[in-house]
Amino acid sequence: MNIVKTPIEDLMVISPKVWKDNRGYFYESFNAKLFADAGISHDFVQDNQSFSQKGALRGLHAQKPPFAQGKLVRVISGSVLDVAVDIRKNSATCGQHFSIVLSGENHKQLWVPPGFLHGFLTLEDHTIFTYKVTSYYDRESEIGVMWNDADLNIKWNDNLTPEELIISEKDQVLPVFKDFASPF
Repeated sequence: MNIVKTPIEDLMVISPKVWKDNRGYFYESFNAKLFADAGISHDFVQDNQSFSQKGALRGLHAQKPPFAQGKLVRVISGSVLDVAVDIRKNSATCGQHFSIVLSGENHKQLWVPPGFLHGFLTLEDHTIFTYKVTSYYDRESEIGVMWNDADLNIKWNDNLTPEELIISEKDQVLPVFKDFASPF
């Protein structure tokens, strides 16, 4: 397993070693010791999974303390553009984002620690996205920022028009980043 730091402190990309043969493939998606050695020593309490069609955009979301969540995200089938935004007020990279394509083919994962907004855009039909979290979901602790905030300047996908995006009503009324008061 290869765990690589990103330009944003504490945010990491995990690339597992994949063994392939004529039966298919095998890989280890989680190893507590290897993760702890890389600085990811959180306890996971819940696994979540979503199924989406191409153009589904989910995010940008987080939960505020004391229900803040770290997320270990990956794609089982299909692909997404996955995005994490640093909202830690004392971080040198506060307001900056990192994006990566996660797919059922590349098997990459992203560790998104507490203090980050998270979202993804589904790039293929029938995409299955899964993630482990470090805290239970709490509706009252939900926070978020508008996915297309001009100050964040996230390049979601040049191949989809705004009309092709599938966005929940909740995600269409989130605040912009400059009006967002981070609890981190």
